[in-house]
Amino acid sequence: MKHAIAFAAALALVTPMAFAQETPPAAVPAPRTPPKLIVTISVDQFSADLFAEYRNRFTGGFKRLLEGAVFPSGYQSHAATETCPGHSTILTGMHPARTGIIANNWTDLKAARADKTIYCAEDESVPGSSSGNYTVSDKHLLVPTLGERMKAANPAARIVSVAGKDRAAVMMGGHRVDQLWWWDGKRFASYAGRAEPEAVRLANKAAVERIAAGQPALPEPDFCRPHDRAVAIGGGKSVGAGRFERAPGDARPLRASPEFDGMVFSLAAGLIEEMQLGKGPTTDLIAVGASATDYVGHTYGTNGNEMCLNLASLDDTLGDFFDKLDSLGIDYEVVLTADHGGHDLPERLREQAVPGATRIAPDLSTKAINDAVVAKLELSGQALFGDSGSGDVYIDPKLSPAQRAAVTREALALYRAHPQVAAAFSRAEIMAAAPASLPPPAWSLIERAKASFHPDRSGDIVVALKPRITPIADPTRGYVATHGSFWDYDRRVPMLFWRKGIVPMEQPLAVETVDIAPTLAATIGLKLGAPEVDGRCLDLDAGAGDSCR
Repeated sequence: MKHAIAFAAALALVTPMAFAQETPPAAVPAPRTPPKLIVTISVDQFSADLFAEYRNRFTGGFKRLLEGAVFPSGYQSHAATETCPGHSTILTGMHPARTGIIANNWTDLKAARADKTIYCAEDESVPGSSSGNYTVSDKHLLVPTLGERMKAANPAARIVSVAGKDRAAVMMGGHRVDQLWWWDGKRFASYAGRAEPEAVRLANKAAVERIAAGQPALPEPDFCRPHDRAVAIGGGKSVGAGRFERAPGDARPLRASPEFDGMVFSLAAGLIEEMQLGKGPTTDLIAVGASATDYVGHTYGTNGNEMCLNLASLDDTLGDFFDKLDSLGIDYEVVLTADHGGHDLPERLREQAVPGATRIAPDLSTKAINDAVVAKLELSGQALFGDSGSGDVYIDPKLSPAQRAAVTREALALYRAHPQVAAAFSRAEIMAAAPASLPPPAWSLIERAKASFHPDRSGDIVVALKPRITPIADPTRGYVATHGSFWDYDRRVPMLFWRKGIVPMEQPLAVETVDIAPTLAATIGLKLGAPEVDGRCLDLDAGAGDSCR
């Protein structure tokens, strides 16, 4: 059963040649030669919990991946479990402490512009820009991606990155890409001056037609019906029973719907065909960022009918995408993972008797803590800066060293005494901490913080909320649920590898997303390991020797 508009129909509008159905691939041993195309897929906010809940329901692309090498407990090991840091680990093999991508946004109080918030994928030096109206750039990514290393080893390698979000495309593509495209809210866009391939022109034409046509309510699979129940969030609003109906011409709900990923994968398939990726003299790479699951999770939560329908549709989309690659006769290797997990809205969690599920208290906002500190120390103006009541908090650099020390001391005392705070660390404490040496489930909170701490970008204080505290005070004014915590529901993601003929295996112990780049590198004979990267190669060749040699 197809749960969304057919991928094949959308693909016909995007690819220069027509879609061809194909007989399922024959069961032959995996080749011992390098694959001709590496396909790296990140499903934004696809937690290990969601994977575990739905893995037995999949019949399409996920089912194929489940017949490969399955690592159900991959870790985005760091504390800053957000989109930009998570994507920066997948194809660099390094934690955010080394990639420099410590959050989606950070504060630079010395920035030349009035807006001191820095977006992870912007060039803030562009005149007139702001963190909300920016020029997309790769300048903040401090390390190379696997694609860049492939190009350095063989300039004939083609590297492509396509995503629903600019930061996903940039962080997986890196600094040297042949094509890099993202959805900017109206169309698929790229850096200024980049020529538009035919596949992109067709994708944008198809997007206009799709938005104009609207979307009827999706059919509901039987396994989604237990999730189909409205949960009140206040203000007369509820979530949990949606089916993605969209009026003709209304593009606003597009991102938080299965349509969005269908558009992204259609463009990816079109570029593969137009560029003849996987048909050249060396291995090519395409990174695909599927962003709809994240928007669905934020807008509706992770355990309602909306998420169930979204994952059923994504399963279909992935299946059609892989069928398309099969029809092109490409020897391709796939890895699918996520940039972080996610946490359901506390209103539904409380109905399910989940202990501790609540929203952040108003007195934990950065403004509230700042006002208390300033009043006690008899300072004037603002001493503390930050976007929310958790994560990175910055102290005004114009204060004297003695004042900064006093602000640090008083702020830490307030944070640590708050009943919703698990821990608060100073910059000095994090920098003095030893890096983690145990498997990621056993990392201490300060070790998690250190893995996403960069001295030039991170805060003077880092705050960890207790489990199940959602840092969104009012769900009626925007997102209802989120991620970004130190806890495993945000850190754990699946890691699934597949290539035609691979021997199925499942390894339940913890691995890390930084292991993906060295593992893929090994399959193409590119040596990549410590200390150059933080990850290690994973053996995917069960029963046939060590694939990491």
